[in-house]
Amino acid sequence: MKDFLHSYLEREDTQVVYLSSAYLAPIQYYSKMLKYEQVYIETACHFVKQTYRNRCIIAGANGPLTLSIPVDKQGVQKCNTKDILIDIQTDWQRQHWRSIVSAYRTSPFFEFFEDDFRPFYEKKWKYLWDFNASIQELVLSLLTLPVSVNETISYAKTEEIGASDLRELIHPKKNALLSDTHFKSVVYYQVFDQKLGFLPNLSIIDLLFNMGNEARLVLKQSWQ
Repeated sequence: MKDFLHSYLEREDTQVVYLSSAYLAPIQYYSKMLKYEQVYIETACHFVKQTYRNRCIIAGANGPLTLSIPVDKQGVQKCNTKDILIDIQTDWQRQHWRSIVSAYRTSPFFEFFEDDFRPFYEKKWKYLWDFNASIQELVLSLLTLPVSVNETISYAKTEEIGASDLRELIHPKKNALLSDTHFKSVVYYQVFDQKLGFLPNLSIIDLLFNMGNEARLVLKQSWQ
């Protein structure tokens, strides 16, 4: 089987891309959604721990802060992504929202988007897939990205899909600037940049809350 990066580079002229489900994915992820006309989100892969499927990274006052959605660990290794249950025994929504407010309440555009995002941290969600898909729909709307987002029906092997396969390329443990030759870090204003310096490739909400309508321009410039 060809590796994912080689497949990606070999098919860079295609207008179709395969991505994993993600919780408030990083800028790198949304730069692909701006570039490609059709996006397929993988439903049938097995859940993998420590990926963007259930975590995002924001800029806290003391540096990058990871927010993880707890999942029901019973049978998780054998479950497809679409069947993963959120662990309802933890108060993760309140914790995440408090962290987001603390990090971005002084950002230029937080007050414009606050009412859009807050309901996602008040409604109870059963499936991780549903939460990710719904909040992604909101983000795409706020970014006004005219992309067709589809779900896969069954797992497609890399050598069979005939499209750019980025399902495992975009990963919190991979340096995006080294692993992805089509992504570059564009510097923009961040709340704590004078204290922390610029933090690249954070969650898309970092870009939205800090740049507002200019977020889409940053995404466009992030593709090379």
